[in-house]
Amino acid sequence: MLTMRGVTVFFYMIALPFVFVGATELTFELPDNARECFFEEVDKDVKFTLDYQVITGGNYDVDCYMEDPTGRILYKETKKQYDSFSHKTDVKGVYKFCFSNEFSTFTHKTIYFDFQAGDEPPIIPEMGTRVTALTQMESACVTIHEALKVLIESQTHYRLREALDRSRAEDLNSRVSFWSVGETVILFVVSIGQVMMLKSFFTEKSPTSKGVNK
Repeated sequence: MLTMRGVTVFFYMIALPFVFVGATELTFELPDNARECFFEEVDKDVKFTLDYQVITGGNYDVDCYMEDPTGRILYKETKKQYDSFSHKTDVKGVYKFCFSNEFSTFTHKTIYFDFQAGDEPPIIPEMGTRVTALTQMESACVTIHEALKVLIESQTHYRLREALDRSRAEDLNSRVSFWSVGETVILFVVSIGQVMMLKSFFTEKSPTSKGVNK
C-alpha cells in the first residue's frame, strides 16, 4: 500500500534523474573559421565537469579551452575528437569555455557538450541527516533512481555513437557515389574509344593511283 510518504519519495525518484544542479547539455553547429563560447556562473568550492565530442565534420576534431573568472586558463586542448575535464572552483564567478574551428577553412563541425556543476540533490530530502535505516519503499526508489541515471547516460552515449556512425556512413556513401560516377564516365569513354578503334580496322581504304610515265 502506497502511503503519502511513499508517493513523495516516488515523485522525487522520478523527477531527480532529469534535474541536476547547474547542468547544461547542448548540440550545436560550429562553422568553419568560427569560435563559439559559453558562460556558466559557478559558486566557490563547487566541482564541475565538462564533456564534449565532435559528432560530424572533417576529421572530427576541435580546439577547446576554459577560463576562470580571472582569465586564468584552466584547460586547453587542440584538435581533440572528444575529452572530459573536471575542476573544483577556487573563486565564484562566470566561467567561460570555448570551442574553436578556426583552423578549418571549409568544414563545419557539429559539437555536443555536457556541462555539470555541483552535486546531485539526495533522492530523499532528509537522507543525509537521518539515523534510521531506509524503508523497503525508499530502498527500492533509490535503486530505481540509480538505474534510471545509468539508463540516461547509456542513451546519451548511444545517441552520440549513432549520430557519429550515421555521419561517417553518409560521408562514405557520398564518396562511393562519386567514385561510381567517375567509373561510369571512364567506362563510357573507353567504350567509345574501342568502338572507334575497331571501326578504323574494318574501314576500306581507297587504292592509291599511280601515274604512268611515258
